[in-house]
Amino acid sequence: MSISERKSRHVASLARLTPRFENQEGSVSCVDSSDLPILRRLSIRRLLLEVHGVREPHWHANAHELGYCVRGEALVTIAGNHAQRESFTVAAGEMFFVQSGAMHAIENIGDAAAEFVLAFSHEKPEDFGMKSAFGAMSDAVLGNTYDLPAAAFAGFDRLARGSEILSIPRTTKVEAQARHVNPYKYSIEAMPPQIDFPAGTARTARAPLWPVLRDIAMYSVTITREGMREPHWHPETAEMGFVAAGMARMTILDPDGSTDTYIIGPGDTYFIPRAYPHHIENVGEETVHLLIFFDQASPGDVGYRSLIDMFPGGVVAAALGIREDDLPAFPFTEIDPLLVARCNPIDPVP
Repeated sequence: MSISERKSRHVASLARLTPRFENQEGSVSCVDSSDLPILRRLSIRRLLLEVHGVREPHWHANAHELGYCVRGEALVTIAGNHAQRESFTVAAGEMFFVQSGAMHAIENIGDAAAEFVLAFSHEKPEDFGMKSAFGAMSDAVLGNTYDLPAAAFAGFDRLARGSEILSIPRTTKVEAQARHVNPYKYSIEAMPPQIDFPAGTARTARAPLWPVLRDIAMYSVTITREGMREPHWHPETAEMGFVAAGMARMTILDPDGSTDTYIIGPGDTYFIPRAYPHHIENVGEETVHLLIFFDQASPGDVGYRSLIDMFPGGVVAAALGIREDDLPAFPFTEIDPLLVARCNPIDPVP
């Protein structure tokens, strides 16, 4: 079986999984530890909202949420600590962050479907929705909460199961201030890339640039046909990637010395445990676009390119099992480039 056909324990297809929830207004697809058991401290969902679709107001008891808008336009409303309210619009290429425990809703306000990739800081996020939260309390308890008689809630249907995606008519205009700058919104694709080479680009959403982030970050990375993400690892940091476009090949080294090489394409999700070395190479006909999430707000990074200069030649030669005189002429690299130009032909894809 070729590597393009076999299943890897590091990969699952978010695009091909049956949605966890689906109705006429949209769908929610998930990859968590039930689908990819290797996941730790990260998981991912795809949210599709048709016109008039609204993700029910809800919160996550054990996870922060980091969202990326793939297409469309939506209104995000957050009810946080001590009656703090945030409300802002997001469009394609923009992100939002919701802290664990903050109730939030996502409403499609455009004229076409809106699609999101949502990452969470737990391998198995716990959800609570507004319908179930209200349904758990008696009419009397709800009445006391709002200074109302219990009879005011007599029409509340506790037997019907809540819907993850609701439909509401477009009756109100979006508040003008919802289009202003907001600390929980980040226009990642509008930012100049922190790394910009012929081999590709990298735009980063991490705590030094987006201070509200906690326990999660994301890089938007492109790799051209002439480029490669050098072999590297992330100290104390796990990596979960989503392929937005293109086809790539990855190799990961496990502690037992075994390697796993696999092909990933649009809609695929992969996971790399903390500090496991790996690389990413474009093997397709178009630029690869990856949304790469990390379980730290400021991810670490150790690249092969720069580390080779940090040890004496004799140590490197002994480790590689060759004479020092036979060492390649490694270029001096003071700052690791992350993305490197591919100067050799692509290894054949079996």
